[in-house]
Amino acid sequence: MSDATRTAPNVSAGDGRARARARNLHPLAWWSWAFGLAVLAGSVTNPWLLLMVALVAGIVVTARRTEAPWALGFRFYLWFALVIVVLRVVFRVVLGGAGDTVLLDLPQLRLPEALGGAGLLGPMTLEALLAGLYDGMRLGAIIICIGAANALANPKRLLAALPPALYEIGTAVVVALSVFPQLVESVQRVRRARRLRGDPGRGTGALRRVVVPVLEDALERSMTLAAGMDARGYGRRGHAGVRERAVTGGLLLAALGGLAVGVYAFLDSSAPRLLAWPMIVLALCLAAVGFVAAGRRVERVRYRPDPWLRADVLTAGCGVVVAVLSTRLQSWAPGVVHPALDALPPLAPVGVAVVLLAVLPAFLTPPPQLQGSLR
Repeated sequence: MSDATRTAPNVSAGDGRARARARNLHPLAWWSWAFGLAVLAGSVTNPWLLLMVALVAGIVVTARRTEAPWALGFRFYLWFALVIVVLRVVFRVVLGGAGDTVLLDLPQLRLPEALGGAGLLGPMTLEALLAGLYDGMRLGAIIICIGAANALANPKRLLAALPPALYEIGTAVVVALSVFPQLVESVQRVRRARRLRGDPGRGTGALRRVVVPVLEDALERSMTLAAGMDARGYGRRGHAGVRERAVTGGLLLAALGGLAVGVYAFLDSSAPRLLAWPMIVLALCLAAVGFVAAGRRVERVRYRPDPWLRADVLTAGCGVVVAVLSTRLQSWAPGVVHPALDALPPLAPVGVAVVLLAVLPAFLTPPPQLQGSLR
């Protein structure tokens, strides 16, 4: 027996063990992770931290995304974020801004009094450009976090994992979140078909020949999705009396009011502390009871529900920890979170550590399943 023959079973066994370890994480775990990263991106204006947030999201997506259609559109979110940054800087140049360091003295155009009398262009200052750049990078980082969640979480499994009380709202949200990945898939399929036919695919005419098939494909997908959901009984309700509906509605309204009061007291330092965290906790408890009561009216079953294992808890926990620590960065390093516009933005180890916590799922979670084994 040759050496190649003797080593072949070992290689096959190793591949089998790797396939057995491969598992797709819970979609809510990925959304919790992305939400925590987005909270961090929305609470800072330091460009170094925002670049690190985008880099961490890209590393995790590259390491843990599948070959599914919705996972192939992350680069389009990157381009979208770049466009947002450019537009934000352009708006700062057009609308003007305060600052002492004048880079270019543009002629100022004064609008008529009927339009508010605002001025356009004028002196272009370094402080205004940096403010526009930092704001654009913050919004772009949030978009990248949302794109990472869309690339990592299966929208169909996300719909199945939602609580029964949020099932109808979740159906609309999941369909809305899956529109952009479906458009990306349609664009890629149409462009691939045109290249196979010898079409170079450049210029305005080529864009028009791509847009029409993409819109037609999106319409067909929407009709197919609607027919499939109607055939499977989506949207059907259980029977509930007037008293049950009144109790459920009262609990949810009380939870919404308590949450609004608690958030306002948390943001307003002059408000009594009794109305902050205690009110938020009470509102969350009322909301949980209301969700359980409302979920009894939804008659549906779950086929092969996704379990929460250690990797899922670790991923969701990373997002929660990053979101909580991002609220403390303001008091730990205020000059790092919101740097001044007249100096080079500083970078503190505590800020870097908080961002790097979000990269743990790329190394401490199992690899995703192959396309052939996806549900």
